[in-house]
Amino acid sequence: DLDNRLIRVEAGMTNIAVTEAVRSMGYFYAPDPSSQLACTIAGNIAMNSGGAHCLRYGVTLNNVLGVRMVRIDGEIVDIGGAAADAPGYDLLGLMIGSEGQFGIVTEATLRILPAAEDARPMMLAFATSAAAAACVGAIIASGIVPVAVEFMDKPAIAVCEDFARAGYPRDAEALLIVEVEGSEDEISALLERVREIAAPFEPTTVIVSETAEQSARIWRGRKSAFGAIGRISDYYCMDGTIPRKELPRVLAGMRELSEKYGLRVANVFHAGDGNLHPLILYDANKPGELEKAEEFGADILRLCVEVGGVLTGEHGVGVEKRDLMPSMFTEADLDQQMRVKCAFDPNHLLNPGKVFPQLRRCVELGRMHIHRGQ
Repeated sequence: DLDNRLIRVEAGMTNIAVTEAVRSMGYFYAPDPSSQLACTIAGNIAMNSGGAHCLRYGVTLNNVLGVRMVRIDGEIVDIGGAAADAPGYDLLGLMIGSEGQFGIVTEATLRILPAAEDARPMMLAFATSAAAAACVGAIIASGIVPVAVEFMDKPAIAVCEDFARAGYPRDAEALLIVEVEGSEDEISALLERVREIAAPFEPTTVIVSETAEQSARIWRGRKSAFGAIGRISDYYCMDGTIPRKELPRVLAGMRELSEKYGLRVANVFHAGDGNLHPLILYDANKPGELEKAEEFGADILRLCVEVGGVLTGEHGVGVEKRDLMPSMFTEADLDQQMRVKCAFDPNHLLNPGKVFPQLRRCVELGRMHIHRGQ
């Protein structure tokens, strides 16, 4: 429905397939997780996925208008729809990011956007991760809202360059990919402004893409980061989100934790909105290393919460972070969240054992008894 800039899809459609369906008409679907070749719209809705371009266009929540959902009792309900804002309670916002706890989404009505006239990235390399992190804050503070601001540290740069031959400077300690869009004149002006903002942080390399092929190559390195690192090591991927101003502190904290646990960490993440994806490298064949990586990851997430961030940006809580929920929420908070869960799934049949750190049984009038040790 181009007149209303929306598309209705079944939930098993992959993320990239939505854009491919409307690309020839001059439109696109904005959320673009790195796994967009394989991840489905259902999964994106369950986890409220973002991607590199969510800085400008928002995450899944900002790009879904409605869902059709099957409740646990078999009733089919439509939440939201083609209208920009449905009246009443924002149940759609409740569903997106609920990790399959409330029902099974079978269809979604998505917002599609006119494609920009053009877009172009630039690479900025720095002698320290702290300088790169501070530059991110300066760009956003200037009032410029790029399409994307992506961060890669030295370990990630080396691995991605080996894989993609994107032209990343191997001697840099950190790299930013900053993409802007608009007319050619607007792009040129914005990239020049970013260059000026970055100057006080003494970038060691500044490369502005000149061709579509070069732009694709720059992004290929970033988009293939997880797979590229998987070629050389087992890894454990985290997903904390922090205020942008805390990037230098958290990166320094991760370096200290890396030394404490004796495990390397490669950072590649959405710096523009503070969504971190540190990859902890370990050897699954060495007894105890997986457990050590998990402890390392838990400490990273605790650090994210400590600086005012959250446990997850787009990967969800599931089982992995379930026992960390009390580091962010009080027991009263968790009880209230469970009351909402009970309203939709009183017998805990949907995605059981996920998200909440304690088993809770729903009883009449929304009250609960907490059963420990079960």
